[in-house]
Amino acid sequence: MTAAATLTDVTVHFREHTALDGVTASIERDGITGLLGRNGAGKTTLLQLLTGHRVPTRGQVRVFGAAPYENDDVLRRVCFVKEGQRYPDHFRVRDALAAAATLFPGWDEDLARSLVADFDLPPRRPVKKLSRGMVSAVGITIGLASRAPVTLFDEPYLGLDAVARQLFYDRLLADYAENPRTVVLSTHLIEEISGLLEHVLLLDAGRVLLDDDADGLRATALTVTGPADPVAALAQEHELLSTDTLGGSSRAIVRLRRPVDPTDLPVGLTAERTPLQQLVVALTTRCAPAAAPAARSTATRSDHRQEATR
Repeated sequence: MTAAATLTDVTVHFREHTALDGVTASIERDGITGLLGRNGAGKTTLLQLLTGHRVPTRGQVRVFGAAPYENDDVLRRVCFVKEGQRYPDHFRVRDALAAAATLFPGWDEDLARSLVADFDLPPRRPVKKLSRGMVSAVGITIGLASRAPVTLFDEPYLGLDAVARQLFYDRLLADYAENPRTVVLSTHLIEEISGLLEHVLLLDAGRVLLDDDADGLRATALTVTGPADPVAALAQEHELLSTDTLGGSSRAIVRLRRPVDPTDLPVGLTAERTPLQQLVVALTTRCAPAAAPAARSTATRSDHRQEATR
């Protein structure tokens, strides 16, 4: 696959804060990429670079092979649905959609009307009088109906209930299957979207922790449980990401350096593929191998994991 967008050694400074630090990554064409990471990891800054809202302090950003900043040829092919998207105060729902229709050459009016009905959006109501969830639904409608070759969603689900979020995922997947394009989803709801993702780009403190194929990640991340010593011995052969020990039993998350059959392990050990959310949490809260004291409680580790996914 060729890349729809690339970042090469990109650094962004805001006064004394470094939002991105030497980021090199690519967004593959006609694929769904999950842009993941904790709050403050640099996800929104990266999306702003791809849409020409910012320029890097250092490094190179390319979308369709060209710099996006003040480049109309690039920007008319990119749709960016921002967290907390704002609209002019006098705009009604139908005004926001009409404005979007003039901006995107591939706009699908039938799809827009279908999504308005699905989300039960009131076309004549001012956007400023909508609930937070309905404002998110307006953004989702624009993002999907734009049919933009690159469509970026930054936390698109804010205020949506579980039913509406599932509707978004279903409509996104159905439309993507019929009209492949490059989609980037920046979200904290990793477990909900994990089945959609074809590629994962994980940021932490402005740096790339992971840039990999989603299927490959699922095949190489393993959660091993059993007596502490055999678990530790197996972990030493691979990349240890996380370990919990209570009494004489341990649970470790490892990234495999060679293929391992979960059904063919030493006696007493069990293993299962690690869900994407647990893998992301383990990577962003990585502990030191072997040296972690046994007294460190499982409850404390759990608290850290919950915090990391907020």
